[in-house]
Amino acid sequence: MLGTGVFAVWGPAAAAAGSWLLAAVVLAGIVAACNAASTADLAVAHPESGGGYVYGRERLSPGAGRLAGVAFLVGKTASAAAAAGVFGGYVLPSAPLPAAILVIVAVTAVNISGVRWTARGAYALVGGTLAVLLVVVVTGLLGAGGVEVASAAAPPLGLTVRGGVFGVVSAAGLVFFAFAGYARIATLGEEVRDPSRTLSRAIALALGIALVTYLLVAAALLVGLGPDRLALEASPLVALVDAGQAPALGVLVRIGAAVAAGSALLSVLVGVSRTSLAMARRGELPEGLAAIGPRGTPWRADVAGGIVAIGVAFFVGPAAAIALSACSVLVYYAVINVAALRLPVAQRRWPRWIAVLGLVLCVGLAVLLPVTQVLVTAGALLVGWTACTVLGRPQP
Repeated sequence: MLGTGVFAVWGPAAAAAGSWLLAAVVLAGIVAACNAASTADLAVAHPESGGGYVYGRERLSPGAGRLAGVAFLVGKTASAAAAAGVFGGYVLPSAPLPAAILVIVAVTAVNISGVRWTARGAYALVGGTLAVLLVVVVTGLLGAGGVEVASAAAPPLGLTVRGGVFGVVSAAGLVFFAFAGYARIATLGEEVRDPSRTLSRAIALALGIALVTYLLVAAALLVGLGPDRLALEASPLVALVDAGQAPALGVLVRIGAAVAAGSALLSVLVGVSRTSLAMARRGELPEGLAAIGPRGTPWRADVAGGIVAIGVAFFVGPAAAIALSACSVLVYYAVINVAALRLPVAQRRWPRWIAVLGLVLCVGLAVLLPVTQVLVTAGALLVGWTACTVLGRPQP
């Protein structure tokens, strides 16, 4: 979760919400908390790989599970493309696309090899990312603030709304992209011990750390750059330290962004391949994707996910990929919230109204995202769902 979003989502979100950006972060956090509660309950009831695809299929219908699976695959391949785009934009701004493609190839090879973050490696990664973000927060909050806009560039995604209810809601949908990492925890249900304890604690802890971090970073960017300048920046954290007369720190921020985006890409593509594996096992994707290699990984699903991510990165910029991912993932969580409503009271740790609120907010945020990305998402989900229905071989 402390990956792509915290380094890239602020420009499009500020273009929509303006000075109300903090309100958008809080709203996105509320949506994420509702979805996390539903995800945690379902992950405990169904501790197997597949996440929302499994929950929708088991609690609702094969069609609902198929919709969740397709939404996850669309959303997370777009997320992978966004992560790669952020990597390229921070590491090699003069040629971001070649860098993005190379990092997808490299991470796909790592996934096929079976390499994973150990607990110590994960602690070091999170600690390093938080240290970089602390530098950004201190620079922003202690700087002169309110940098004048020097660029004539237009805001990303054609966003012109500034503040107000609709601007905040639209921005919250984009910021939600940064919170969506806990879905990847749930897709690994088969691979952890004591899922009842482990998954719930992991989701709650990740969400809490991310919310506090995002609020601090958003506040620093608003103070250090101002909403107008922030809305135009593709690499806002580097722009902030440069504007705060600390250009030497720009190298540190670029390294932090590269490591965070690369690790996010690693976990996103793992989630994509595991959901593809679950769908292939049930005959709703080509059965070849269920092949397990000598390293114990679904290598064909890993390769397929990497190829699709490269295609999205080639045709879609990071900002549009973030919006596409956010819309798809909100649809995914809408299915999860409906599935959570079907859990018996004895299996539900959280009250029913949380799932209802999560469903309403997911739908509301999704439809108020930029129109182009909403239409593209709807088309991709329709094509994917139809292909799985017509070409698949559903199992009972």
